Amino acid sequence: MIDFGTLPSASLATLVLNLLIGLTLSLAVAWYYEHYAQSLSNRRKFALLLPVLTLTTSLVITIVKSSLALSLGLVGALSIVRFRTAVKEPEELMFLFIAITIGLGVGADQRWPTVVGVLLILGYMAVRLLLTRRSPTNNLYLNVALDDGAEQNALFQQVNARLLTHVPTLDFRRLDTRDGILQLTYFISCGDAQTLNDLVDDLKLNFPIREISFIQQEQLLGG
Repeated sequence: MIDFGTLPSASLATLVLNLLIGLTLSLAVAWYYEHYAQSLSNRRKFALLLPVLTLTTSLVITIVKSSLALSLGLVGALSIVRFRTAVKEPEELMFLFIAITIGLGVGADQRWPTVVGVLLILGYMAVRLLLTRRSPTNNLYLNVALDDGAEQNALFQQVNARLLTHVPTLDFRRLDTRDGILQLTYFISCGDAQTLNDLVDDLKLNFPIREISFIQQEQLLGG
């Protein structure tokens, strides 16, 4: 009679091989995220966590796949875990899923499908980056702080409309309001300094501006 509670355990050599493959793939993903991601957070610090997440996931899968009882226990344990730190940007969530997927794949001994899948994902992102990159432009984060009026939605739409007269595309990132101040954060591409000067003059002329600041995306900490 087959004992479903205890299945054959993985050998130490197989475990080491899986961990090495997972580490290599996760380091490649972390390197890509650190150098080419567009997240506003500290990318270098976040990238260091991806290999650890992959190795931990691989180790967990390797352990629980040898025992049905451990698998059921893992489901029960995860059901009571609550993560209170929110992922602020979708790009971070995407790379977290990639790191977890690598751990799941190598932990389940699906080495070649995992390697091929990760390489295809990184290749697709690299090709997309090359096709969408515009070398003459500067990628900037624009922070605008202005007095918050009664019609916040109308003011927000007006600022968007004025910005679009100076830049071709507008990537809105964040809105904060506190103590009567409305703060807007955008990611924009601008080709020359004169356009930035015209943009600043236009905003100051048409809105109750408190502060305007630009941060070059390539010079962010971790960028």
